[in-house]
Amino acid sequence: MGVKMTFKNFVSGLAATALAGLVALPNTASAEWKPAGPVTILIGFAAGGGTDTQARLIATEIEKRKGWKLIPQNMTGKAGGVMARKLKTLPADGLTIGMAVTDTFGYAMLASKNPGYNADDLTYITTTTSSQMGIIAKTDKGWKTFRDVIAEAKKGKIFRFAGMSPKHADINFLIEQKYGIRFNTVILRGGRKVMNAVTAGDVELGYGAGIQAKAVKAGQMVNLASGLGERLKISPNAPTLIELGIPHDIAAKFLFVGPANMPANIRKALADAIGDVISDKNTKASKFVTARYSGPVVISGKNLDDMMRASRDEAKMLMKVMK
Repeated sequence: MGVKMTFKNFVSGLAATALAGLVALPNTASAEWKPAGPVTILIGFAAGGGTDTQARLIATEIEKRKGWKLIPQNMTGKAGGVMARKLKTLPADGLTIGMAVTDTFGYAMLASKNPGYNADDLTYITTTTSSQMGIIAKTDKGWKTFRDVIAEAKKGKIFRFAGMSPKHADINFLIEQKYGIRFNTVILRGGRKVMNAVTAGDVELGYGAGIQAKAVKAGQMVNLASGLGERLKISPNAPTLIELGIPHDIAAKFLFVGPANMPANIRKALADAIGDVISDKNTKASKFVTARYSGPVVISGKNLDDMMRASRDEAKMLMKVMK
């Protein structure tokens, strides 16, 4: 019997061809296409979050390097779904692209009763980095790891828990079922809103994709658990959800997309321009993803198409468990 390819296994396999997770494209196609006008970047999450910050830093550097005009524009809602619905209706001429996360075109899309778009409505251009997904709380709560939260919850305490996508709500449900506890789960529009809610005390717990890094380093917040298949680089003492008996890797990658059927030369020119910026350790964009996330992770072309299929397959596996 063959071994089913999963999102985690697929991404791990890329390490064989990409030192430190980096898959770069040559620059030959970039000279073959230039935008005929300003390029609008529809950002699927709120201003100030990790997706927004990356998009704006990358846009500024591309303008400096190539003289292209890029216009970032936030279009929030439905974990990037509102942006995807708009983008699919536009010409695939490279003048409007979007930025979101893999879940926008995987779990969030599949879990929605009427997403308004499907996987074939988009062209996947390139990834930029991978999340450092953790369960976070303010340090003054006194919790060291998520096991402390579970212990309190077993005594009947119901904690308010903020996530960013339907996947987070479903993972919370699995935790509740395994440990016989309850959460009051709310879904907010992006990591910045989750951070703000935790900081303000509106919720006790939240999911952070890496936006929490600065607060963790400052001792203001703590990563209680890792949502990756491995422990977080910034919080090596925090157990993974897998170690806690929840067998799912909920990491996401940030990526740029365009409307379906984008010509190959446009797709490659955009991927090259973005990849060159994020891969250059001297750029603000590269420094940002290195400090907050997993550093530059540039996957494009067929590798990216295959990765997105594997991501959807893994999402379907989790959804099957939820039935």
